Amino acid sequence: MKTNPLVKLGNVPVQTGTIAACFDYLLSPGEKIRALEKDGQLIRLKRGLYVVSSEVSGKPVNACLCANHIYGPSYVSQQWALRWYGLIPERVYTMTSVTTKRSRMFENSLGRFTYEQVKPEYFAIGVNGVEEDGITFMMAGREKALCDLILHDTYLPQQSVKGLWQYLEEDIRFDVDELATFDVSIIEACARSGRKENILNNLIKILKR
Repeated sequence: MKTNPLVKLGNVPVQTGTIAACFDYLLSPGEKIRALEKDGQLIRLKRGLYVVSSEVSGKPVNACLCANHIYGPSYVSQQWALRWYGLIPERVYTMTSVTTKRSRMFENSLGRFTYEQVKPEYFAIGVNGVEEDGITFMMAGREKALCDLILHDTYLPQQSVKGLWQYLEEDIRFDVDELATFDVSIIEACARSGRKENILNNLIKILKR
């Protein structure tokens, strides 16, 4: 039995041209790609970008890795990252990433992917390469994910330490006991970037209690 040429692509998102090269013996690789998508062997992430289904590759499709590839440079952050770290209890249905490009939103069969713009000097602070199931994707560390959420949440309370504590404990149900293990230097670096500096400084006060 002939091996499916898509297997060698694994679970890393690939451009149309890479897939077409697997079928360069056909007169119309493009038609083949459309047929494979219809058959469920390929998952379309956006125009020109696909990932091979887990049934074909034998490897799980990693939504975080897909998010990195859909729009970049970017890293996964905010509620999705906080949930991944076990810091908030609610399930998260939209994967939010941070980018230096303009804000965008994409939807595909994996879900909704949103991207929030930040300044380049802020972007690189507190971002880690996370390994999962043999692949590595970029995600905000715990401290950066919380700072990103604070920067982009339009429902933040009044700018006071008490208001921020209430936001953490009641509004997003953050595991506040974990704050004692946070690296305050990362939050200080985020505060120096200028956006919502007062609120991030209140977060620093909470950490230094």
